[in-house]
Amino acid sequence: MGGEEKRSRAITARRQHLKSLMLQIAATELEKEESRREAEKERYLAERCPPLHIPGPVAQVQELCQQLHAKINAAEEEKYDMEVKVQKSTKELEDMNQKLFDLRGKFKRPPLRRVRMSADAMLKALLGSKHKVCMDLRANLKQVKKEETEKERDLRDVGDWRKNIEEKSGMEGRKKMFESES
Repeated sequence: MGGEEKRSRAITARRQHLKSLMLQIAATELEKEESRREAEKERYLAERCPPLHIPGPVAQVQELCQQLHAKINAAEEEKYDMEVKVQKSTKELEDMNQKLFDLRGKFKRPPLRRVRMSADAMLKALLGSKHKVCMDLRANLKQVKKEETEKERDLRDVGDWRKNIEEKSGMEGRKKMFESES
């Protein structure tokens, strides 16, 4: 038992060691990811927002402010256009959902149950006391007699199939078959 207990402790210690290594690797990866994001952010800002150079005279500062305001207005117009497009598409979606709801029906229809009712009872329920006609369909059916065809008579007269095969075996049987066909 002592050896088994030492082994389980060693396995547990190994697991703890591997777990700590994995956590260290994950922490370094997170740090790398964070630094990469920061570098990407700085690159994006440097690309989109050039460094600000304030010239000395007031006229140049005013001109710079006007340029910045023009850029802000263009960005705001673009933002407004996007918002309008989003609102229009959400409105269309709501309309489509409403049409779908109307097509499906307003309420969930209950499953229909099968009702066993004779034709007479059904007519009586529909027409009330006016119903006088009897709907016994089986009584109105005609009986049809089946005519026997020649083939059916031959099949009935053949009898046991083994005898039939024995008679047709050999050359004499084939000769009889050809004679009976012609």
